[in-house]
Amino acid sequence: MSKPIIGINCDYKPVARNTPAFAYLAAGYFQSIYNAGGIPLVVPPMDDPESIKQALDHVNGFVMIGGGDLDPRNDGFMLHPSVRPMDPKRETSDRLLIAEIAERRMPILGIGCGMQLLNIQEGGNLFLHIKEDLPNAVPHMDPHDPNHRHTLEVESDSLVGRVFGDGEIRVSSRHHMAIDEVAPGFRVTARCPDGVIEAIESEMMDWFAIGTQFHPECAAASALDMRIFEEFVDGVRLHAEQDLRLVA
Repeated sequence: MSKPIIGINCDYKPVARNTPAFAYLAAGYFQSIYNAGGIPLVVPPMDDPESIKQALDHVNGFVMIGGGDLDPRNDGFMLHPSVRPMDPKRETSDRLLIAEIAERRMPILGIGCGMQLLNIQEGGNLFLHIKEDLPNAVPHMDPHDPNHRHTLEVESDSLVGRVFGDGEIRVSSRHHMAIDEVAPGFRVTARCPDGVIEAIESEMMDWFAIGTQFHPECAAASALDMRIFEEFVDGVRLHAEQDLRLVA
């Protein structure tokens, strides 16, 4: 088939004084999709379920990007003082997207809060602040170093295992929330040595879905990190080809 089209959400900044509202996206996300052989198609925040469905009709897979914090009040929890919620316009759109993606079993790669939302959508939950919930954990964010990295331990029989192989692995980390209970149908495929979950993958035969808490798209990412996107785009292409055969 031709190159798979990969949808990608984006962030949102509301009107502020003399600055208009705008949607924006770190270039590492769409550039990584493009470099891996896909065609990125940016989907701006929308609050209409029918528009979301129609947009998804035109893509073969989806990348849910990182960003601000998910508002725990949307899942029945109290707002922790450390939480800095993303703009509600983006979160509303993201939740509509993830629900429809899950319904369709569309291939998805969730990064950062994108992985966290994938886990929540499917029935898991989150630690709201690592420093309090897991006091023995290593730092997972350095406010003075956006390229902060820590080591990673991976399961060999997984996509991230194929990507990183043996040897010491270091990944870019900038989060204070993390997965607590893993959603049914998913398994943990990478952790920080302190136990914090850093990657999950679907165990469902009908859904190619993966999430990384670390950021393979950022400026500090390695060539190995880039292979996350290559594996994902290849998986989307295979899924699309199978769908074409079924239609034929």
